[in-house]
Amino acid sequence: MNNRLRVLRAERGWSQEELGGRAGVSRQAINAVETGKYDPSLPLAFRLARLFGCPIEEIFDDGE
Repeated sequence: MNNRLRVLRAERGWSQEELGGRAGVSRQAINAVETGKYDPSLPLAFRLARLFGCPIEEIFDDGE
């Protein structure tokens, strides 16, 4: 799954560790999502969308 997580995080000046803390997951989980090694659970995707103030579709794209 493609995502804009790294871009959105960088725009806010947040580290992976900081975003992980805000989202309630580890830095490693954020890294895995950013690099496409892990697709986030639906609850995590919703938390990330709320943190960035945008719809899930603006962060994640299933490539269709």
